[in-house]
Amino acid sequence: MNTFLQALAVQRWDDHRYYHHSRINQTLHLVSALSFIVAYGLLFVDPALAALLAWGVSMTTRQAGHFFFEPQGYDHVNQATHQHKEAIKVGYNLRRKVVLMAAWALLPLLLWFDRGLFGLIAPSTDLAGYVHDVGLLWLALGVGGLLFRTVHLFFLQGVLAGLVWMSKILTDPFHDAWLYRGAPLALLRGELIDPMEHVDGPGHRA
Repeated sequence: MNTFLQALAVQRWDDHRYYHHSRINQTLHLVSALSFIVAYGLLFVDPALAALLAWGVSMTTRQAGHFFFEPQGYDHVNQATHQHKEAIKVGYNLRRKVVLMAAWALLPLLLWFDRGLFGLIAPSTDLAGYVHDVGLLWLALGVGGLLFRTVHLFFLQGVLAGLVWMSKILTDPFHDAWLYRGAPLALLRGELIDPMEHVDGPGHRA
């Protein structure tokens, strides 16, 4: 258990210090985290609605922060190039995220033109049914994306690394809500980039 928790702490720390320098990105992650927490609650009531919230709000804000606001130049804090960070990314790097988000955007279009999804589901007869089915497809995409990368990591880095990453992803909303709670205030003060004073050089925890 200690090994698992230590590995989880390392993955969380690397994720923060490498990929969350922008205060806008951090603020968007806070919005994402809070909406994900609501979506978790909705899973027990309305899974389709939970997925619509998770993908429509949580994932779009989260990925917008990475794609549009996170610096992609040389990382002086960690003395690493953007290319190096993308290569060692444990989870979904930007290239993999493009594929994932493309699937997210294409699924509603596919369902619109074939409400029965090639005979896999009962065709919806109204807009509400269509939206409900989109939610279920997005839920399946989220679960599938999580399991695919987890199993992929089993082969790349070992079972422990895969299970740790899956646990990290599932608990990120709670961790990010706490970690980035101060980001909006820092942003209002005009601080666009986190000075990362708590990072004491490459690979070190302050």
